[in-house]
Amino acid sequence: MRSARRVLLGLSQLATLALAVSGCPRERPQARADAASEHAPPIPKLATVSSTPVVDVVSNASAGGIDAGTEVVGAGEIDGNALRKRHRARIAADTSAVTILQGGTPRDLGRRLCEAVVPSRPKETPVLIKPNIGGFDWFKDPAKSGGDDGVRGRTTDPEFVRGIVQCLKARGHAKITIAEGWGAKHSDWKKLVRVSGYAKMAEDESVPLVAMDDDGVFDVEGDQPGKPMRVSGMEGTGVPTLLLPKILAEHLEQGMFISAPKMKAHRFSVVSMALKGMQGTVMLSDAAPAFRQKWRTHKELGPALQLLESDREAGQKAYLDSLRVFAERMVDVLEVSAPDVILAEGAPAMGGDGFAKLWPSAEDVAVGGTNPVLVDRVGAAVLGLWNNDDLARQLGGHKTSPLIEAAAKRFSLDLTSPKIEGDGKELLDGRPRPVHFGSMSGFALHSDAQPPEAAPGGPRNGSPPATADAGAPREARAQRVDAAIDVDGEVDAAWGSVMPVSFSTDWSGAETGIRSSVRFAWSKSALYMLWELEGASVNTDASRPVDVERSKLYEEDCVELFLGPDPAEKTRYFELEVGPLGHFLDIAIDRTKKTSDVAWSSKPKIATKIDRDARRVTIEVEIRAPEIVSALRPGASLPLGLYRMEGKSPRRYLAWSPTMTPKPNFHVPDAFGVLKID
Repeated sequence: MRSARRVLLGLSQLATLALAVSGCPRERPQARADAASEHAPPIPKLATVSSTPVVDVVSNASAGGIDAGTEVVGAGEIDGNALRKRHRARIAADTSAVTILQGGTPRDLGRRLCEAVVPSRPKETPVLIKPNIGGFDWFKDPAKSGGDDGVRGRTTDPEFVRGIVQCLKARGHAKITIAEGWGAKHSDWKKLVRVSGYAKMAEDESVPLVAMDDDGVFDVEGDQPGKPMRVSGMEGTGVPTLLLPKILAEHLEQGMFISAPKMKAHRFSVVSMALKGMQGTVMLSDAAPAFRQKWRTHKELGPALQLLESDREAGQKAYLDSLRVFAERMVDVLEVSAPDVILAEGAPAMGGDGFAKLWPSAEDVAVGGTNPVLVDRVGAAVLGLWNNDDLARQLGGHKTSPLIEAAAKRFSLDLTSPKIEGDGKELLDGRPRPVHFGSMSGFALHSDAQPPEAAPGGPRNGSPPATADAGAPREARAQRVDAAIDVDGEVDAAWGSVMPVSFSTDWSGAETGIRSSVRFAWSKSALYMLWELEGASVNTDASRPVDVERSKLYEEDCVELFLGPDPAEKTRYFELEVGPLGHFLDIAIDRTKKTSDVAWSSKPKIATKIDRDARRVTIEVEIRAPEIVSALRPGASLPLGLYRMEGKSPRRYLAWSPTMTPKPNFHVPDAFGVLKID
């Protein structure tokens, strides 16, 4: 019998899918709050128990009969006391450095952080990666929401996880699984992994994407990775009815468990990273089905919010009490299911409330380590939500997330001055970090001018764009390659060491939330260019041929390269436009002479790749025009403009180095950055 959950074509293993409640996906109107080592001693083998059903765990997947299934019972028991003893000892003793990396694409950051942080294990060790695919702001029509699909910015970027997967594969690991826990309809999960790009990424990498749930319908094939298992020894904790998915229990016992959360502010827990992310591993046997009971970890929140509406003082006290209880419960969960490694994606990190109100960080960062409490402490500092007096005044004295405070107390950790390494550690050099936070209890913190509330756009941190400053121009670098790059539209090994430049601002310097990344390489005979576009609508006339020059390509979606061969003559430059299907237009421009030579040819070779579900486009170009090749001299700094036109309504005019003109205009040589020829 073929399961309805087998949605990842071409995978040899069952891809059971579901979503962790990094808050449960909310149903509208929102009636319920969305709070939503190598030397360690071995854990005793999972004890097989009798066929007595696990208490209260059946698989009526929703009260409305949606995704209803058959009865599911636990097939074993996990020694919770052994897990807690092991994890307490490890976390309390782990004072290793936290690594902060800065710059590059999400994939680059995921790969680099994995290389820097993940400990070496035997190649046969199975690895479980748990990203944050929950906590989204429901599905939106990007055409009606300024390019926002409700998912990007709330969930871990799948390209960051791809970087982790590729790092692990390079080490020889062949047993890699991506898994997350879901708490709502299966049909919504399938849509989410499609819209977010996780389904396509997992298929591309031939890695199973697994649902950690117990609905009894979609996990019935194979070894049932989502089946719940009882955890013994939890009677004296805040989660006495805790169950864990079978696949997680197996990796805790004899594998490696990597948490890959999105680094963001959260309207209830203040920050959402490693500690809050553990909510996605939770099942509770309080009611059926167990995987839909994650909300019970913050069950006091709903009544507190209701009380806030009628009695502000009493409601505030109830709210703080619910937050503290939630914090203790999440530390209880952490003691049982602590990850071996935490690799947090902040490309960009998100201030705001984690859902509808997002303020992207000015930097693209990644934070990682082996101690989840230390990683969260450093990540909170990056978000400006560590030792924050303004937060304390509003949140009953808590200067950071109560989850971090509770965990530090439980494990007797000193969080004052953690060791920090990596090329991004300068972000925490003592200068105040920008802060944007919105609380469910009714207050907001903004350390600078409050930007428009939009998701995932809104100016990054509300600050003027860096390109508006009067300092040095923006700089991209072209890396020398000895062999020709195969132009096939793939981000292959040839580009692995080439650092990209990224932008999401428009021509006026306003943040759009629509990201573009560009890399350059060069040889004696060609200049190579690789674009990676997010939020792509592919607004292009596919009926037109791609093998001849396309007039007025700029009226559709395309990217544009402006490159000057002589920095002493910035008004003389070449323009190459390339569309997502491979259409192109190239022109030689001399603004002093007021000429545009459409007969000039860049001699391009173009290959593109489109992922319509994930709204991603890759454009790879080889340029062999002699006028450009002759300018590629080591040490040269060539005038450079990078632009992109995207969508119909609204029409976006995106710029790496904004021109700051009253109306969209890319032909402003004084605003060009530079391309350094390495």
